[in-house]
Amino acid sequence: QVQLVESGGGLVHPGGSLRLSCAASGNIFSIYAMGWYRQAPGKQRELVALTTSVGNTNYADSVKGRFTISRNNANNTVYLQMNRLKPEDTAVYYCNVDRAVVIGVKGYLEVWGQGTQVTVSS
Repeated sequence: QVQLVESGGGLVHPGGSLRLSCAASGNIFSIYAMGWYRQAPGKQRELVALTTSVGNTNYADSVKGRFTISRNNANNTVYLQMNRLKPEDTAVYYCNVDRAVVIGVKGYLEVWGQGTQVTVSS
């Protein structure tokens, strides 16, 4: 149906940058929302940023001004540019696709990626 492939996580020093990518594949007709969530040890999964097919974006307050989400609708890929990273950004980052319309499948699909580790440490 829909597969998500994430890349770009790793270890970075405080103040550094990383760029996450997530490519959705399958018989996709359209995707309404693509976004990134994160989960730190002992904490609940939280929204980091999302973007919709009509160009709306939403960011967690903790990342506003540091992270930028972008999307390529032609190849169903979403990116998260993370700048001025802080130790508290350390988490597993998950790509999310919501309200995907897949050819041959009724209704909308929501799909999660497998997660990519981001560690910010000196």
